[in-house]
Amino acid sequence: MSVRHPIIAITGSSGAGTTSVTRTFETIFRREGVNAAVIEGDSFHRFDRKEMKQRQAEAERAGNKNFSHFGAENNLFRELEALFRDYGAGGTGRRRKYLHDTEEAAPYKQDPGTFTAWEDLAPGTDLLFYEGLHGAVVTPEVNVAEHPDLLIGVVPVINLEWIQKLYRDKTMRGYSTEAVTDTILRRMPDYVNYICPQFTHTHVNFQRVPMVDTSNPFIARSIPTADESMVVIRFANPKGIDFQYLLNMIDGSWMSRANTIVVPGGKMDLAMQLIFTPFIWRMMERRKAAQNAL
Repeated sequence: MSVRHPIIAITGSSGAGTTSVTRTFETIFRREGVNAAVIEGDSFHRFDRKEMKQRQAEAERAGNKNFSHFGAENNLFRELEALFRDYGAGGTGRRRKYLHDTEEAAPYKQDPGTFTAWEDLAPGTDLLFYEGLHGAVVTPEVNVAEHPDLLIGVVPVINLEWIQKLYRDKTMRGYSTEAVTDTILRRMPDYVNYICPQFTHTHVNFQRVPMVDTSNPFIARSIPTADESMVVIRFANPKGIDFQYLLNMIDGSWMSRANTIVVPGGKMDLAMQLIFTPFIWRMMERRKAAQNAL
């Protein structure tokens, strides 16, 4: 953790909804004039799309049915930890981009599914913002979770997570239900070993719970809407959180435990704005004071 070079990390599984949380933070950064170095977790996969498919096929021929993007062997955990460590120490680090589609790849004149070259972070940023699969991963070799100053987990109930992934991969990426189901099953051991444990290290967790029947996610034709959901927000350390203020500001909210507030799904963005804007203010105030003290 660092006062002069703070780090915010959003962590969650594929289809969890981390991108929506990222958009809320982008709004806060723009409104508050915060210059953030934005890091996408996909850029720390070990292999590009083509090589990943090849290695997956090789793994399956060798009898490994659980080769996935979630596990340690297919990610650059050491490099991710080094980025967090170097940024916290001096506001420096190295990054690259993963080009998801033709639109992203066009400016670089590369194929979709490839990485750009590694490059140094631009100097003079106010904080580092990470969004991806492994912002709080801990293994015997690395401890990424110890570096962020604010660590947020996005964890829908599992059936909703699968519905969101199925809908995205089928409608936006053209995959069949069978292909997405195969991916979910293949990732399950790594999901249990590398994704779930991260949420014991997060400072705040957001879990969306649908209020409609999602008992068979593989036949769902649409994602339950925000108005059909509730969001459970759990604080690891509730000290300093003004729950009464949040209850007054968010209609329909209530406390389920001493460290947990439940809000209507349609109020999730408002809740994040109310909760995290003061965090950003304090980060920037501490950063400014630390810089002035030099």
